[in-house]
This record gives sequence, C-alpha cells and structure tokens, in this order.
Amino acid sequence: MSTDVSARTPAPAPPGRGGEAAPGALLRLVLAGLRTNMRQYGMLIALGLIVALFAVWTGGDLLLPHNVSNLVLQNSHILILAIGMMLVIIAGHIDLSVGSLTAFVGAFAAVLTVQHGVGWPLAVVLCLLVGAVAGAVQGYMIAYFGIPSFIVTLAGMLIFRGLTEIFLQGQTLGPFPRGLQKMGNGFLPEVGPSTNYHNLTLLLGLVLIVFSVLQEVRDRRRQRKFSLDVPPRSLFLLKLVALTSAILVVTLLLASYKGAPIVLLVLGVLVVGYGYLMRNSVFGRHIYAIGGNLPAAKLSGVKDKKVTFLVFLNMGVLAALAGLVVAARLNASSPKAGLNFELEAIASSFIGGASMSGGVGTVLGAIIGGLVLGVLNNGMNLLSVGTDWQQVIKGLALLVAVGFDVWNKRKSGS
Repeated sequence: MSTDVSARTPAPAPPGRGGEAAPGALLRLVLAGLRTNMRQYGMLIALGLIVALFAVWTGGDLLLPHNVSNLVLQNSHILILAIGMMLVIIAGHIDLSVGSLTAFVGAFAAVLTVQHGVGWPLAVVLCLLVGAVAGAVQGYMIAYFGIPSFIVTLAGMLIFRGLTEIFLQGQTLGPFPRGLQKMGNGFLPEVGPSTNYHNLTLLLGLVLIVFSVLQEVRDRRRQRKFSLDVPPRSLFLLKLVALTSAILVVTLLLASYKGAPIVLLVLGVLVVGYGYLMRNSVFGRHIYAIGGNLPAAKLSGVKDKKVTFLVFLNMGVLAALAGLVVAARLNASSPKAGLNFELEAIASSFIGGASMSGGVGTVLGAIIGGLVLGVLNNGMNLLSVGTDWQQVIKGLALLVAVGFDVWNKRKSGS
C-alpha cells in the first residue's frame, strides 16, 4: 500500500473559500509525514529536544559559544569512530578493539615524535598505516578464516591494550609537536576584515547550507525518478528550513568564539565522503546487502569476504585517525587512553538508527547518535551530575533507542 501522505490528504481550499483550514491541514500533513518517516526523523527530533532541555536546565550555558566549541573538540574522536563502527554494524559485525587501537596509535605517535624526533606529517602517515594494518589483519581473520568478529576484536582489544603499555612503559609521554597539536585543538585562521565574527567560519557555514539544500533536493528528485515514496512537499520544506536553521545557529555560535575547529573540517569531509560512499557507490550497496541478507547477497554475486575485509581495514584507519586526534588534543599519550571508546562508538551507532541484525543505518545517523551522547555528557557535566548517574542515564538512552528500533520493526512488519 502506498505511503504517499499527500495522496490521502485533501488539497487546501482556495483563498477566500475555507482558506482558514490550511494551517490545520498543514499540521496534519506534517504529523502524518513524521509518523511515516519516524525512523528517519525520530533521533533527530530527540537530539533537538535534548539540546533544548539542557539549554533550559543549564540557564543557557550549553549553547554558549565556547561550550559549543568544546563540545565539538571533546566528542570529535567518538564521531570519527562512530562512522567506521556504523559501517561495521551495517555489515552485520562488531568491533571491540577500536578503543585499544586508538590508545596504541596514540602511543606509537608519541614514540615516533617525542622519543625519536620524527616529523609530525610523516608520523601521521605511519600511524594511519599502522591502523590500516591492524584493521586488515583482523578483517582477514574474520572474512577468510571465518572467526566471529566478536572473538577476533576482543582479542585485538587485549593485544593493543597490552602493546600500549609496552610502548609507553606505563608512563604518559608528551608533549607533541605544535603542528600535530592543531589537529586536536586548533582552529581555522582569521582572514578578511575585522568583524565580530570569524569570517572563514561564516563562509564555510554558507557553503554547507547551499550544499545541504542542493543535496536534499537532488535526493528527492532521484527518489521520485525511481517512483519511490517521498515525504510531502510541506514536510520537505519544513525539513529544509530546520536543517538550514540548525547549520546557521551552529555557524554563528562557532564564528562568535574562535571559529571552526580544524577537526570539524576533518569530520565534515568524512561525513560527506562516507555518506556518498554508502548512498551512491556499489561498495556501499554491497555493505547493506551482506548485512541485510548474506545468502541472497552471495547469490547475487557480492564478494562478501572482500567487502568484510575492507570494512574492517577502514575501521582500523579511522581508529588510527581518532587516536591521533585524542593524543593531539590532550598533548600527550597515556596508557589509559581510549577506555570505553568502543562502547561509546557502538552506542552512538545504535542510538543513531543502526540495527542489531545489520543492513540498516546511515552515516548521518551515527553522527546524530554521537551528538546525543555528547550533549548528554556535556549537559550533565554542566549540571554537576555524578559519573555514576551519568552512566545510568546513558545506558537508559541506549536501551530506549534499541527498544524504539525493535518497536518500529514490528510495526512496519505488521
């Protein structure tokens, strides 16, 4: 049965003949569209509500420019890991080693730059290669030896944590070169005339708004071209207004402080690149295929082993990048770095709409899930909530998100 809401909604009355009913019809149209697309918009609405609640509870401190900037810096590594973890979960696997691998890469970077004086650009390349090798080894054992990903990555978690202790000999090592530090806590330079805002950040925000609107319009046209159900026009326009407003507000907040953090640009490139990969490439469709129905994917000619291998290799590279970002932000490498990062990344993916059974999820969903956790952490810290209750609240948030996914599946199936 078609889900086109606009086909079931009476057209608004012409002006002068019952036009006063148009606002009510628009509201019914929006609510019907939200029910139809609840899985897509549910966590986005939840994120907005969480931001609004903590903004009120903290007396506006949550949305102060310096706090928004700190929110980006403090959660950038989790968002990077969440992107890779989302791909792993969509493919029907799990990776428990990313937190330990993050710590190991940070330790490796410290040994190279601090103890042996290796230039930071070369150190970054070598660290990313280490992450790629680590991910490739685990992916090979999972894909070609058939060892469950839970077991392989659990072993990897122990191995990389032990190697971190060995490299650092139980000590914290730092500081890092100035160029590497900017990766974790640097900001874009100031350019142009002196104003009350960071000009380059304003320009990037404007470019992002134009790009986002064009991408949404393009996706809608593509869906209509292939006779797929699309949200009603009113709901689509409301989505564009909300998206533009959110980007504009964040841009103004960042531009009124020090500007956009460098790591935010890195995240932007990753979101755009991986979003395109998963939506438009053959490789992305193959990831969804093997996670959604592996036997059918094999019969369709999908090289499931190769896809699985590449998914874990990619996860290793992103874990290495996250390790560099964390080490650069803290300006030191610690044996205890990366603790529970894997749990944060997994939670971000599930909160963002990933399915336990695989085959479902988006890169943007992983970012939204990571932001939900980030805002919860930041807001509770501002309210001086104890770490014990913070763990309880985040656990409940994860449980609610997964429960919503199960409920939505059952509702769709019925």
